[in-house]
This record gives sequence, C-alpha cells and structure tokens, in this order.
Amino acid sequence: MTDTENNKNSNSPVSTSAPSLRFPGFTEPWRRIRLGKIATFSKGAGISKDQRNENGKPCILYGELYTTYTATNITNVISRTNLPEDSLIKSVANDVIIPSSGETAEDIATARCVLKNDVFLGGDLNIIRLNNDSGSFLCYQLNGVRKREIAKLAQGVSVVHLYKESLKSLVVSIPSIDEQSKIAYFLQLLDERIATQRRLIEDLEKLKSSIVEEVYCSPRENVPRQRINKKYVDNWSVCQLGDICTRITRRNTTIESNRILTIAAQYGLIDQCSFFNKVVASENLSNYYILKKGDFAYNKSYSGDYIWGAVKRLDKYESGVLSPLYICFQPKEKLIDSDYLLFYFESKKWHKDIAEIVVEGARNHGLLNVSIKDFFNMLIPLPSLDEQRDIAATIRAVLIKIECERTILQRYESQKGYLLSKMLI
Repeated sequence: MTDTENNKNSNSPVSTSAPSLRFPGFTEPWRRIRLGKIATFSKGAGISKDQRNENGKPCILYGELYTTYTATNITNVISRTNLPEDSLIKSVANDVIIPSSGETAEDIATARCVLKNDVFLGGDLNIIRLNNDSGSFLCYQLNGVRKREIAKLAQGVSVVHLYKESLKSLVVSIPSIDEQSKIAYFLQLLDERIATQRRLIEDLEKLKSSIVEEVYCSPRENVPRQRINKKYVDNWSVCQLGDICTRITRRNTTIESNRILTIAAQYGLIDQCSFFNKVVASENLSNYYILKKGDFAYNKSYSGDYIWGAVKRLDKYESGVLSPLYICFQPKEKLIDSDYLLFYFESKKWHKDIAEIVVEGARNHGLLNVSIKDFFNMLIPLPSLDEQRDIAATIRAVLIKIECERTILQRYESQKGYLLSKMLI
C-alpha cells in the first residue's frame, strides 16, 4: 500500500478527495455523491422468529444482523422459512441491508452485504441495491467512517427509525469499481481472520468448561469421570465448606477502602463504578465487608445462566469493600487450593447442593433464601492437595491460552479499525 500523492510531502495539505492509504496503481480522486444517486431503495417483508422452518428457503431476519451475522459480508445464511414466496422480498447478490428500526441510533447503523441471490429479507430491513458499485465496499464505509452520520439520521426516542429517504441523502465517497473491489476483498480477508480468531476462543472456552465438568466430582461421587493424571487413584473425600474456609466478617469501620465491589457473573468481583458507570451503594461504607485479594464472595442474586447465584474471587484489586448482603470467605491454604475452589464454583457440580438449601419458592426481591449457616454447611468434594493443584494448573493453562488469543483478537480488531480510518473517507 502507498500514501496518496498529497500525503507524500509532509508540508502538503491532506487530500479530501482520496484516503491517505491506497493500493499501488490507484491515483484517481474519489467522487463524493449522495447514496440516492447510485442505488435504489426498498424494504424487506415481515418474517417472525416463529415463522422459521429448517426445511424452508434461506432468509435473514432483522435481529440476526446483531447476533448471527457479525461479519460485514453474509455468505452463509442460517435461517430458513417456508412462507409463500409471493409475500416475501428476495435478495439480489450485492444487496446492502441495514435495519430500519432499533433500540439505539448506534445499533441501527449496522450494514451487511448479502452475497447471494434469492435470500428472503425480513421486515425492518432497509435494502440498498447499488446500480454499479460494490455492496461490500459500501458496507465497510457505512460501518466505519459513515457510522456516526447514519446514527444522526435515525429518528425517535424509545425506538429509533431509519427511513430510506434519510439514507438517500447520505453522502458517500466512491472510487473506481476496481479499487472498491480490492479494498473490499482485503478487508473481507481480515474479517475472516477475525472470525477464525473468535471461533478459536469459543472452542478454548468450551474446552475449559468440558475439562472442569470432567475432572471435578459432585459431592455425591467418589471419583471424577476423568482423572487429571493416572497416578491419582484414591477416592475423593467430602467436607463442608466451613471446614476448609473461614467466613470473612471484618468491617470497613475505619473506611480502610472506598473501592466498592460488585459481583458481575461474567466478570467476577469488579469495581462497581467502572461496571455501572456510577455508584449504586450506600453512602455509609462502614458496615461493608473488607475483601483482600484472593478472598471469595457469594452473590445470592440470581439471573440468566446463574440461577443459583455466583461465587467469585477477588483477583483484579488488592482490596475492596462489599455489601453485607454477600457471604464472604477465605480458603484455608493448608486444606484447599484456591484455584481448585475457584474453578469448582465455575462448574455446575455445586448447583444441586445449593438447590437443596434454597427453600422452594423462597426468592425475595431477586435473592435466594440461603442462610450463612446453610451455605457453610454445603458439601465440597476434596481430592488430595496435589491433585487439586494439578487440576487447577491444567485449567489455568487453558485460561492463559484464552487470554493470549483474546489479545491477538483485540490487535486484529484494532488493526481493522486503523485500516478503515485510513483506507476510507
């Protein structure tokens, strides 16, 4: 790739008619034109989720642009419907689709290019059919440098709408079709690499979950389905949580810490302010528990996949304070490996035990009815310390690998953002 002629001389003004980063051989200025001059516009026809049928013909629903089709180009269509064809709208390869309604203006500015003919396009989708230009190239521009402009075109408060008349007025920058195709192909390759990276991370996360379920016992089992090492042959013992952990009751009476913690099921113990972008705790923190790094807390609040609450460890900070609604505890190092306990509570092996503690129907304002005494009487399966450490080390190695792959993904996404800003105007 090369800089444009205007940018070769650092004293020259930046060109407004060509991007700063171009493929060799392309020197012509880009033309700025309203979208309505180079495309025709229409809307999809209503297809609801319950009208999908795996034996039908391919279709795309509006909501799938946010959940299923995260890449710019749609090459493989997942959903099917057997609704009558005469009531539906078919795609033409190269069509650009963008929501006509959404929850926020930012969300609605999401464009995808359909690379196949005869895909039924659902309601709440604007269809942009270009006369001669690349739909894929246009999508990269709409999702990149034009995203904020599209968001400004959206109208509404609780539900925002994006009308075709507004889209027609949008000014876009268009190079030759050859340059469009080259840019789109290059960015598509990067998108495919990002998608591969995401699948790799998903597979590693599934591997981690599978290992946890295989190498841990439930409290009612003597041995796990799979031993972490063949040298371990002894049956596991069972103990109460209170035998291997000490309840934390130290209070923040001298205001030792002002970092208010909260348990986010997917992220662990984190700073409340950074998670909610505001403080939702009591102004008086003197009654809060003080947690040190390595301490655990049980959140009796249930939601989503965490129907029995969540147990998390404080890893991100040296200390913090937590509401007395939480049950806090510290592992006894000579009896239990902290990582082993952490991963046990990330499994489902403890759910049956906690379910028996909770009185049927006893859920008060989103909190499970779990007493401190009953919680510490919960049974924990316990192998030897050596086996605990080997189990924890194996799972930790997978987690380190996941973090490495996430870093790579972040770099690819940053690279894409940079290229979009430099290759498009």
